Amino acid sequence: MASQDVLSQTTRLASSSALLQVLFRVVTFGLNAFTLRYLSRELIGVVNVRLTLLYSTVVFLAREAFRRACLSGSTKRNWTKTINLLWLTVPLGVFWSVFLGLVWLHLLEVPDPSVVPHYQAGVVAFGLSAVIELLGEPFWVLAQAHLFIRLKVIAESLSVLSKCILTVILVILYPQWGLYIFSLAQLVYTSVLVMCYVIYFVMFLGSPEATKKSFPFARMKTLLPKLVEDETFLNWKEARLTWSFFKQSFLKQMLTEGERYVMTFLNVLNFGDQGVYDIVNNLGSLVARFIFLPIEESFYIFFAKVLERGKNVKDQKQDDVAMAANVLELLLKLVLLIGLTITVFGYAFSQLALDIYGGSVLSSGTGPNLLRCYSLYVLFLAVNGVTECFTFALMCKEEVDRYNFVMLALSFTFLCISYFLTHWHGSVGFILANCFNMGIRIAHSIHYIYDFFKESTYRPLTGLLPSPVLILVYVISGVITVFSEVFFCCNKGWMARLVHISVGALCFAAAVVTMFCTETKLVHFVRSQ
Repeated sequence: MASQDVLSQTTRLASSSALLQVLFRVVTFGLNAFTLRYLSRELIGVVNVRLTLLYSTVVFLAREAFRRACLSGSTKRNWTKTINLLWLTVPLGVFWSVFLGLVWLHLLEVPDPSVVPHYQAGVVAFGLSAVIELLGEPFWVLAQAHLFIRLKVIAESLSVLSKCILTVILVILYPQWGLYIFSLAQLVYTSVLVMCYVIYFVMFLGSPEATKKSFPFARMKTLLPKLVEDETFLNWKEARLTWSFFKQSFLKQMLTEGERYVMTFLNVLNFGDQGVYDIVNNLGSLVARFIFLPIEESFYIFFAKVLERGKNVKDQKQDDVAMAANVLELLLKLVLLIGLTITVFGYAFSQLALDIYGGSVLSSGTGPNLLRCYSLYVLFLAVNGVTECFTFALMCKEEVDRYNFVMLALSFTFLCISYFLTHWHGSVGFILANCFNMGIRIAHSIHYIYDFFKESTYRPLTGLLPSPVLILVYVISGVITVFSEVFFCCNKGWMARLVHISVGALCFAAAVVTMFCTETKLVHFVRSQ
């Protein structure tokens, strides 16, 4: 597949994934706002922090390394060996589910049954749902590698909608069921997700479309693990790369979910405060999840396909290097401007957003300060996502192994800083620690990118330097909106709130117009791709 075709399809995948994440976040936030009015903060805290952490940990540790290794390189490979490797995610998931389930049941603080009933059933259900989802991993990797965009959109949309519909019905009819509600909904979510992929491949394999695309499999039976005659069961190069990524993924999970591990294992916040923190955290990460994450996932595939892992810039095809450098520069500029916009306008509109969304439960206390800090953290997330996706797409096994030691030291440092900052500044300390964590990771990735391109004429890191005029507009907008919040928000009635919103809208419009005038190359890239 030509590099330009890969770029075009990757961009479509990122756009579709972004739209999909919008749907997920809108539905999830609507669901959180709804359940806040029916269920306790403690119950929401246990579900959104404790049980979701169990599920995400099992799934991440069981599959993340396999995904990164098996999506690297061309689609022209011995797919039978790749599928054999991917099926190992299931027994690995069973192991992690049982092991961590026992930890969650016997080593962690158990919630008060009168406030959060059926905790044990919830642990079992969320662990089982992780294993069910892993049954669809070979199908997911095949779909991603061959850029089946509509399949991902349809499967994940149906699974999320099924989960939310069931949750709303059970919350209204049987609120006393407690964790049974979310346990059943989680099992439905993963079951529908896997079934969508299975049904699609049952219909797709052997069809004229599959033949036209030269798809490597013709029957569902061939997607089961099997021995390859006169050959090894696995591609050992992929297996060794997977092991390297596994060690890294363990550390990355500690960094990504570090604050939840500190909350869960060190009991620095009660379940009610955990619920508020999680809601604010989800609200703050809205843009990060529905824009930055799809870009990172999709363009990791692009860079992995266009450039060859482990080779220096001189040994790569120069046309592909030029395209990769140009795309990287524009992606960095894109996410940087989005992050700056969120940081500038998020500070002055955090309290208003929380008041509209959850009332005084969220807009009083630490909620507004949490969201303001998260607005700054979004900027770090924006840059880190793109720099790391490029870095991980090019690192060879030895470089991944070296980076694992960096991640190990960073994980330990991050957990220590999280613990001390939380005692010093409450839940805001988690976000400050995350900013430190992301800053170190960004510095490492920037150093890698600089070293990769230094022997060429390309300088993609200039994407991190926005126009001075645009920076000035951001500074002026930030000052104006902060004064607007002081004078018009948020306890002076709806007319004053509307004035504050109008001031923000005018400043935002000025920033967008300036962006269109000063960043013409980026505007052309976004429009064309």
